Amino acid sequence: MAGPNRPRHYEEEFKRQIVQPYENGKPSSQIRAEYGIPRSTLQRWVQGIRNSGSTKAADNRTPEENGLIELRKRNRQLETEVDVSEQAAPVFARRQA
Repeated sequence: MAGPNRPRHYEEEFKRQIVQPYENGKPSSQIRAEYGIPRSTLQRWVQGIRNSGSTKAADNRTPEENGLIELRKRNRQLETEVDVSEQAAPVFARRQA
């Protein structure tokens, strides 16, 4: 169940059903009140469907954003490898002494 620390998850089909009346002229305030959806959420869904036909964040990223995400993943992976190596170095040093 969604709570203050856990966002609600909506299926793609539900998002499309919400955006359709908005695109047909229904006021966003009425849609938001009816479904209990924040303004920013509805705006993000509408913008995503207009831009790429999808409400998924990954489908609406620029190539630069995708590249940055990949670089951050790689950076985290390398940091983890360095941490493991630093922790293992004293163990290997003791074995050889």
